[in-house]
Amino acid sequence: MRRKPSQKPEPVIDEEIRAKARLAMQPDSFHRPTRCVICDSPSAPNSLEGLCWVCRRLKISAWRDSDSQAASQE
Repeated sequence: MRRKPSQKPEPVIDEEIRAKARLAMQPDSFHRPTRCVICDSPSAPNSLEGLCWVCRRLKISAWRDSDSQAASQE
């Protein structure tokens, strides 16, 4: 015996969630690279502050210098 063709099944996943997932799966090639807030060069991909790799290294070095000066003053 053949099955009767069922009506259009209800979607399991909300259409809005599916649309967001499709966008997330697309390659990042069309995204504009963010610019460094200090020198306006392309920012490092792992920088959450929006800094390029040079400015990021300078910031880390400045933190280390200020920490060592604070320790020596105590």
